[in-house]
Amino acid sequence: MPLIVTETAGREIDTIIQQQGLDANKICLRVGVKGGGCSGFSYILDLTEVQKDSDECWSYSFNRRGAKNVASASASASEGGAAATLVADQAGEPFTVRVVCDPKSYLYLNGTTVDFKDEIMGRGFVFNNPNANSSCGCGSSFSA
Repeated sequence: MPLIVTETAGREIDTIIQQQGLDANKICLRVGVKGGGCSGFSYILDLTEVQKDSDECWSYSFNRRGAKNVASASASASEGGAAATLVADQAGEPFTVRVVCDPKSYLYLNGTTVDFKDEIMGRGFVFNNPNANSSCGCGSSFSA
């Protein structure tokens, strides 16, 4: 099974690449694991230009958020009407997120979904790993 990147995570990765002025055509998201953390293994996320021949590779295509398309409609007050504004996202420019993973990490990450959450309690990348037997409360480490 591939390592999956959600649209929300893909857009955040694209934003980071743009903010850091990196060449999006050369950059990959390296996902991996290393020993350590409170549960045994820690997740690794890194933007890199290095792709090894032995790496597993996937590409995900998304659209950047487009400009807001605003349409207004109103009826006169004498007709008992009210104003209404409709806002819809127009399709944005397409971009691709390339993901690489070394073979040893892939044994632990096979089928994992990488998402991005922006909530009151914090913001960051979240891993939904079907291979994890348990994970710590912060979600950045797991045991297999």
